[in-house]
Amino acid sequence: MAQVDMEQLRSRGAGKAIAVLTSGGDAQGMNAAVRAVVRMGIYVGADVYFVYEGYEGLVGGAEHLKLADWDSVSNIIQLGGTIIGSARCKSFRTREGRQAAAYNLVQNGINNLCVIGGDGSLTGANIFRTEWSDLLASLVEEGKITEEVSQQYSHLNIVGMVGSIDNDFCGTDMTIGTDSALHRIMEVIDAITTTAQSHQRTFVLEVMGRHCGYLALVSALASGADWLFIPEAPPEDGWEDIMCKRLGESRSRGSRLNIIILAEGAIDRQGNPISSNYVKELVSKRLGFDTRVTVLGHVQRGGTPSAFDRILSSKMGMEAVLTLLDASPETSSCVVSLSGNQALRLPLMECVQLTKDVQKAMDEKRFDEAIVLRGRSFENNWNIYKLLAHQKPAQTKSNFNFAIVNIGAPAAGMNAAVRSAVRVGLSSGHVVYTVADGLEGFAAGQIKEMRWCDVGGWTGQGGSLLGTKRTLPEKCMEQLVKQIRQHRIHALLIIGGFEAFVAALQLTEGRERYEELCIPMCVIPATISNNVPGTDFSLGCDTAVNAAMETCDRIKQSASGTKRRVFIVETMGGYCGYLASATALAVGADAAYIYEDPINIHDLTANVEHLTGKMKTTIQRGLVLRNEKCHQYYTTEFLYNLYSAEGKGVFDCRTNVLGHMQQGGSPTPFDRNFGTKLGVKAVQWLTEKLLECYRKGQVFANSPETACVLGMNRKALVFRPVTELKAETDFEHRMPKEQWWLRVRPLLKMLAKYQTRFDNYITGKVEHVNRRSLSVESGF
Repeated sequence: MAQVDMEQLRSRGAGKAIAVLTSGGDAQGMNAAVRAVVRMGIYVGADVYFVYEGYEGLVGGAEHLKLADWDSVSNIIQLGGTIIGSARCKSFRTREGRQAAAYNLVQNGINNLCVIGGDGSLTGANIFRTEWSDLLASLVEEGKITEEVSQQYSHLNIVGMVGSIDNDFCGTDMTIGTDSALHRIMEVIDAITTTAQSHQRTFVLEVMGRHCGYLALVSALASGADWLFIPEAPPEDGWEDIMCKRLGESRSRGSRLNIIILAEGAIDRQGNPISSNYVKELVSKRLGFDTRVTVLGHVQRGGTPSAFDRILSSKMGMEAVLTLLDASPETSSCVVSLSGNQALRLPLMECVQLTKDVQKAMDEKRFDEAIVLRGRSFENNWNIYKLLAHQKPAQTKSNFNFAIVNIGAPAAGMNAAVRSAVRVGLSSGHVVYTVADGLEGFAAGQIKEMRWCDVGGWTGQGGSLLGTKRTLPEKCMEQLVKQIRQHRIHALLIIGGFEAFVAALQLTEGRERYEELCIPMCVIPATISNNVPGTDFSLGCDTAVNAAMETCDRIKQSASGTKRRVFIVETMGGYCGYLASATALAVGADAAYIYEDPINIHDLTANVEHLTGKMKTTIQRGLVLRNEKCHQYYTTEFLYNLYSAEGKGVFDCRTNVLGHMQQGGSPTPFDRNFGTKLGVKAVQWLTEKLLECYRKGQVFANSPETACVLGMNRKALVFRPVTELKAETDFEHRMPKEQWWLRVRPLLKMLAKYQTRFDNYITGKVEHVNRRSLSVESGF
């Protein structure tokens, strides 16, 4: 990894030409990737060409290759599919077709190619690169190009971005389009759940995934499905009896519905297909349940991209251009990926080989190995689903009691974390209590022992079903200690935002005075502000960014009719600018004002001038986001008055305060699964600490390592002591002193056509992909 020098970038980009194409099946987020490649390419001084209709256009040439300009990619970030088209091309599979493609690139002075597609498209690009010298030699022999031209374009640089809703490409955390496809699936499941409950029905949902069960697996985990079929893990022989027994037990415990999720490529142990209709007939005949089938089909490919996919694609597009500028004849073809929040460059053919190894393992019925080859994240998802889907009696009673409490403002995903924590706790033999209404409820004794079925259906519900308050321990310490003593609570799981972190810190510091507080404690960060120290992402911030993004999309759409209008939108987040910055990147905003990146009157003047110039182009609208506490004096009203006065006669201005709608709504698939994983991990850690600290019939935990924040660091879930994090926290402004996402701010400014510095941006490093690297613990 290296920091970026802008002057060096421009010197390397000047005179270069980059072609970008989308190939294979379309995926939401491809347009955001194309937009980022075009604008970053132009920004560094290169010419960027669209290749329309994928490899078909590359072979056809002529009107299929067109020079792009800055406005060519305006207002496309929110569009699904791909504006430059995608097509499967038989002719490119032949040498003649690839020779024609090479000729068309050279004719336009292009020897840098960015391919957005699946493993087939990327493999084809690598073959093209390997043959490039021979193809040019053939063109010279045939007199189509001169030897001088052949020498000038002697090497082809390739970079890939994986666009596939199946997330079936080994080595990458997430591929473009996967998160959006999960959004479509969860929207359908949430809708079906209500009608299924009304009529006590069983629904069999078939989702895409001919060779990879990722969509089915994550959907099942996010919805709490009763049964799951994926190609990597065929059910054991006799599964029909086991499934029907479990569905019947579920109904006998009071459930009014059953959800079965099936990947289209589901098979049994002998490799025979398992169809949705077969499962439907089986349930109807054996159990007599009213059973329906819903095949989602291409709905999963459609619709607007999620915030995750827009930001992922934007980051990857920028990194793709940097990769091409760094490329040389000695470097191998790379795929750009993200590991957590850090860009990576992965050798293309290493990823392709591992992807093929998965299919080979499945063909040879080595299914356990296939799951391992999919990566640790896939394996974790599978194990957690099996752990939570069906109630399993605990082997022994542990004699430990632990309590779960929500503290602070509500955030989407809290309920998913509570559900998984309760069920893992019960499976471990613990007595699990939940506390109503935060620490106020704790002090008042609003404590309830939970059963497995008490948290059924919680995963998809927003807010906090337990209730939550901002009250801190210092207000009611004596009463809290009394309740901990009365209920013999041996461990505490706190789910919440900055207040939850402060509460854990106060309880830890209270150990010196109260022996009852010498118990293991864990904090799961859950806040839309993403301002808890010790984690890159908090539960709820993905849902909040999507909620803000959807509103901004509508605002932009309203301006398309009126023209010459600038909207100033205020987001929540306290002093932390993550929500404003992430939303601005997802919607293609012109600016985002935040506390961490101070603004002055000169900046505001530059913004007004920028928007004035923009009104002279074809895109006659502007969008500016403002974090609610970005500046003491530059309020939303002040900005409205300033923009209205300075833009008079050029554009008019409107304001919109998003408010608490950012805290509401159903959790996104990311937050449902992130919450589920955090709940499982937290209880497993608490159980481990309880066993370590159990001496002579009692629990005594007073070391710093027994009170931790569980957070995501890059791609790993890590525990950090709250006392250690105290030094890294700005308590006055309620946020960490160092925040990783500030390094992405230059991308936001570049995409909005502002001159900016990339001093703090760290480019991706090359990481090799093998079976060992796949075993690294990873997050969602």
